[in-house]
Amino acid sequence: MLFSEFAEYLEKMEATSSRLALIDILSDLFKKTPTSEIDKIVYLTQGRIAPFYAPIEIGMAEKSVASSIAIAYGSDKEKVIKLFNKLGDMGKAAEQLSARGPAFSVPPASARSRLTELRAVGSPSSSVTPRSSISVSEVFEVLTQIAKTSGEGTVEKRQALLSGLLGKLDPTSTKHLVRIPLGNTRLGIGDPTVLDALATAKLGDKSKRKALEGAYNRTSDLGLIAKTLWEKGLSGVERLEVRVGAPIRSELCERLPNAQKVIEKMSFDSAQDKVGVDVQYKYDGFRVQIHKDNDTVRMFSRNLEEMTHMFPELIKATLEQVKADTVILDTEALAYNPQSEEFLPFQETTKRRRKYGIEEAAAKLPLKAFAFDILYKNGRQLLDEPLAKRMEMLKDTIRDDGVLIRTKNQTVTEAKALQLLLDDAISKGLEGLVVKRLESPYEAGGRNFNWVKLKRHSDGELSDTIDCVILGYITGRGKRAEFGAGALLVGVYDKDKDEFVSISRIGTGLTDEEWREIHKRADKIHVDHKPIRVNSTIEPSVWIEPKIVIEVLADEITRSPLHTAGKSETEPGYALRFPRLVKFRNDKKAEEATEVSEIKRLYELQYKKK
Repeated sequence: MLFSEFAEYLEKMEATSSRLALIDILSDLFKKTPTSEIDKIVYLTQGRIAPFYAPIEIGMAEKSVASSIAIAYGSDKEKVIKLFNKLGDMGKAAEQLSARGPAFSVPPASARSRLTELRAVGSPSSSVTPRSSISVSEVFEVLTQIAKTSGEGTVEKRQALLSGLLGKLDPTSTKHLVRIPLGNTRLGIGDPTVLDALATAKLGDKSKRKALEGAYNRTSDLGLIAKTLWEKGLSGVERLEVRVGAPIRSELCERLPNAQKVIEKMSFDSAQDKVGVDVQYKYDGFRVQIHKDNDTVRMFSRNLEEMTHMFPELIKATLEQVKADTVILDTEALAYNPQSEEFLPFQETTKRRRKYGIEEAAAKLPLKAFAFDILYKNGRQLLDEPLAKRMEMLKDTIRDDGVLIRTKNQTVTEAKALQLLLDDAISKGLEGLVVKRLESPYEAGGRNFNWVKLKRHSDGELSDTIDCVILGYITGRGKRAEFGAGALLVGVYDKDKDEFVSISRIGTGLTDEEWREIHKRADKIHVDHKPIRVNSTIEPSVWIEPKIVIEVLADEITRSPLHTAGKSETEPGYALRFPRLVKFRNDKKAEEATEVSEIKRLYELQYKKK
């Protein structure tokens, strides 16, 4: 497929505000994509050249991309940046410059000199391929080469490769290409939307997404799913197995209000015999999935980001304490104070997620990781094994005498005993408990009543915090004018519709520094129209892509005709009363925010309390 044809589809996607229309456009694109390029097309639609967990980032800064554009179109970097500041989109800036005439048509002497230098370090000549006749595979290959370029002269080599590529593209293709190395495709295509489109294109029915979703939850690789579906059909996709080195999408917890409700709902097996529940402490750290393949250790966050290099002590502990050649462990990592032997708050723990100063951070904030599940061992996938058996295997796999600690668990059958354990957890400064069905499998990517979290209640009516996604902000006034943002429009995730729906405006709970940080982060992902996957009748001053997750505490959930969370033709939506920000959740993807179904349950439980 020509990249120009692919870009036409991207143009259609950018122009639509309907998710159903987006699925149709994607499906049509996939139908026309050959097997040799389907994985590449899937990655590129999400602004990637590899699955999210792969440590392959194009990662070019705005100024570096501006230099590439300037060289390609005979301009200079300052003019490109000025145009970018005016338009707010580097892609549109490149499109305008490209539209003025053929690349390299009238470069000034300085640009001609610079172009000659860059071609010498590897930039493809624009005369090799006629403009706009370059294929998706060729573009993908150059982008991959850019991502893998390292060592001395990396910046210049990347600029050379990108400028050479720009010279082969039409204006529309240029716009969409430039956005990829900047990580800002402005399409907002979520994983469920891609799966819907794949199911429609190849299986004729988007309702068959579930069959693809199971394999995706095991492999975390949409490109692999697409390639396998095109080559081997649905049966081939269903045979895809867990692989060490590729993260499994995390199982998540549901909520219940108290110990009695937990016992009533979860303590019976499939034969309705009362067998009790498995109880573990809930630690307030961040999820780390540890993969060991002999002497190689890799670690992934719950949002599929590789973070192996961040935690050298966990690598060492895994190699020393794990009694298996190959293994996948689900763990929770926390920072602790070696002097007081106390675990530190979440805000301190998150300081360990960094690219630089790793050794210094490890010395200042050492980690311990609590292993609470085992998903794979010595060539055997364990997802379908019952929890009780997995716990026994976990016990036999870890030498429990160091940085890596097996989470202690016990079985209880009565609500009183469960409440005592909850009180004990809270007295230790922990968040609460995670309660699990003894016979439950590990449902990758699932959120159901196999796992339930029990937490301490807040002072208000609402018994738990809500994870919200920032959808936009309202411009600040008075003192907050200097911060740019004065209030946030936030939403939650509607999984059934794969969209983000508004639930509240937040103007309290943030420090001056946090307001500045939000404005800084929002500026990088702001868009000039409501994102495709956002459903809100409230218009903020500035829309942003739904990427930033925050934890919010509110007094209660109310009904409101202004918000779209849970709203229908006959019922108003849900809203948060007196919301305030608790903390940023940089460890979560937007799709891992609280779901509308959870909001409904919390509202009903709250109503029953009254």
